[in-house]
Amino acid sequence: MDHVVVVGAGLAGVRSIEALRAGGFTGRITLIGEEHHRPYDRPPLSKAVLLGETDSTVVDSDLDALDVRLCLGTAAKGLRDGVLETTEGELEYDGLVIATGATPIRLRGEGRQHVLRTIEDALTLRERLVPGARVAVVGAGWIGAEVVTAAARAGCAVTVVEAGESPLAVALGPAVGSHTTDWYARAGVELRLGAMVGTVDADGLTLMSGARVPADVVVTGIGVRPAVDWLKGSAVRLDDGVVVDEHLRTSLPNVVAVGDCANWWSRRFRARLRVEHWDTALQAPDTAAATLLGEGAVYDPVPYFWSEQFGHMVQFAGHRDAGDRMVLRGDPRRDPKWSVCWLTADDRLAAVLTVDRPRDVVQGRKIVESGRRLDPLRVADAAVALRDCIMA
Repeated sequence: MDHVVVVGAGLAGVRSIEALRAGGFTGRITLIGEEHHRPYDRPPLSKAVLLGETDSTVVDSDLDALDVRLCLGTAAKGLRDGVLETTEGELEYDGLVIATGATPIRLRGEGRQHVLRTIEDALTLRERLVPGARVAVVGAGWIGAEVVTAAARAGCAVTVVEAGESPLAVALGPAVGSHTTDWYARAGVELRLGAMVGTVDADGLTLMSGARVPADVVVTGIGVRPAVDWLKGSAVRLDDGVVVDEHLRTSLPNVVAVGDCANWWSRRFRARLRVEHWDTALQAPDTAAATLLGEGAVYDPVPYFWSEQFGHMVQFAGHRDAGDRMVLRGDPRRDPKWSVCWLTADDRLAAVLTVDRPRDVVQGRKIVESGRRLDPLRVADAAVALRDCIMA
């Protein structure tokens, strides 16, 4: 293998290059990026950048030292065996890494709607978050909550429109998400649940009910779709992203996929997962690079994610759908620090959510990884460390 092309100049793409060089690959590497910026981190966009704490999140990686040919402002258009089609012409490859990420979902309507995916998105939105501005945020998920946090802190009048029964209903289920509802009220934010948007208009939102939400700024945070349209018609199998095996191999020889666009098979959870979080972009490239180099590495992590919202550090590890029941640790009505554990039918930990309880997520992630059984009664006692709930 002489030439590896990496499509996607985000964290997953850069980490793939680092992993290839660390694995001993000495051939040519070309990095294709659709944006004109050098590779940067995305999680700080809804946190430090939006809060005005930084203007840049450039990834700390020396691409010159890694001997990479960097092609910015170049988009992938198509793929056939051994050839990548781009807006700047065709590139032949011996190995290919697909790391094109995801694109935000937008709503219907002629009005301007902000999304948060690029550094330009974050800087442009930050300029609009001024005291007294009427801000409508559609979606009370992870990104929506972080945008609301920044907008409220900036002195904006914020209204959140959420189609679900509670914030984070899709990610955590309404029973758990409802414990975060009071966070919005305490921040002075109006939260409208069970409300669906019809259109985004020049002066705000029109809901499906016909109600109006006047706004100077509309932010849409209702999720993303894998950026894989350029692969349609190729030999790469697509289904909610790029379908890969536990080695991150696609259906096309010598092609792997990583990051938000990769739909990978988890041996641990016996399910396909597509995880849109920073930790996946950081860790998966080691397996992808090893696979290209002919090694038998397996990607089977315990997914991890964190969110900073309303003054709380919210962390999650595991796969909630693998659990059969929830066990609450602490009382969210009385204690701002609490956790939720999802247990399987045979009392193994499938996932853990923590609010300002970092010890629980650190220990919980290791327990999920180990597959050890827990004592549910002890798990329900917030005073007992999770590691002390392991059954002999």
